[in-house]
Amino acid sequence: MDSGSPQLVAAFYRFAPLEALGPLRAELQQLGTQHQVLGTVLLAEEGVNGTVCGPEAGVEALLARLRSEPGLEPLQEKRSWCEEPCFLRFKVRLKQEIVTMGLAEVDPTAQVGTYVPPEQWNALIADPTTLVIDTRNRYEVGVGSFDGAIDPGTESFREFPHWAAEQLRPLMQERGATKLALFCTGGIRCEKATAHLLQQGFDQVHHLEGGILRYLEQVPQVQSRWQGECFVFDRRVALNHQLEPGEHRLCHACGLPLTPQECQLPSYVKGVSCLHCIDRFSDEDRQRFTQRQQQLERGDIWT
Repeated sequence: MDSGSPQLVAAFYRFAPLEALGPLRAELQQLGTQHQVLGTVLLAEEGVNGTVCGPEAGVEALLARLRSEPGLEPLQEKRSWCEEPCFLRFKVRLKQEIVTMGLAEVDPTAQVGTYVPPEQWNALIADPTTLVIDTRNRYEVGVGSFDGAIDPGTESFREFPHWAAEQLRPLMQERGATKLALFCTGGIRCEKATAHLLQQGFDQVHHLEGGILRYLEQVPQVQSRWQGECFVFDRRVALNHQLEPGEHRLCHACGLPLTPQECQLPSYVKGVSCLHCIDRFSDEDRQRFTQRQQQLERGDIWT
C-alpha cells in the first residue's frame, strides 16, 4: 500500500443473524488482502462489526460484499479520511459476540431502543427529564463526552449490566428522569445496551443513531454539545469535531490516551510509562519496553 495516499476509513456494524461464518471469513480475508485494506472485521452469529481503512475502491469492495450477505443489506458506515494507514494489518475474526456484553440472552435483533438521529439529539439530551448515559469505557470518556452525561466508570462493556442493575434506577429517581439517552462511538454498544435495558423493564430508552462519529459529522460545531475529542481504536487515537486526528497520543506501554500536557509530566517516557501506568509495571517490564522503543526508533519493528 502507498502510505502517502489518503486513506478512506469506514466504521460499520449491523446486528443480523449470520450463518456459514467460516466461508464468509475466508472470502472477506482474501478480498481485503487483495484490495490492500487494513483493519479488523468481527463476525458472529449476531452480526458484523468492524473498522477498516485503505484505498477507496478497496473499502467500497469490502462493504459491497458485506451488503450482499442476507441481513446485512442495510449496513451503514461512518466515513472519515486519514493521511496514512491507521492500522497495521487486516484480519477477519470469528467471535461469540460482535461487541462483548457477556449475556447470551440479549438479542438486539429482537428489540432495541428508539433511534435518535443526530439532528434531534440535542433536544433530547437538553430535556431535564432525560438521563444521558455514556456507555463507553472510563478512559474513552476522559477524552471527551457530551456535556452532563453520566459516566458509569466501567473498564469494559461487560461491566455495564452490573452498573445498570445497581445504580441506574436510583440515579433516575434522584434526577427525576423518565427517559434514557445512551450513546457510544459508532452506535453498537449503546444499541446493545438498550436491548438489555428493555429486557430489564426500563422504558423510554433511546440511543444516538450512528453514535458520536455521525453526530460530529452531521451537527455543526457551533450547535454541538460535544466536549473534547472522540477516542477511536486505531492509530489516530482521537478525532476532533472535523473527524481529523486530535491532540491525544497513546502510551504504548499501557495503551491509554494522553493529553499533550500529560506527555510533559515526569512520569511520561515515550513507549515506557505514563501517569496511568507508572506504578503498574516492574523495572523488568520497563526495561523491556525501553528496548522495544529503541527498536521502533531504529526502524527494526513498526507498530
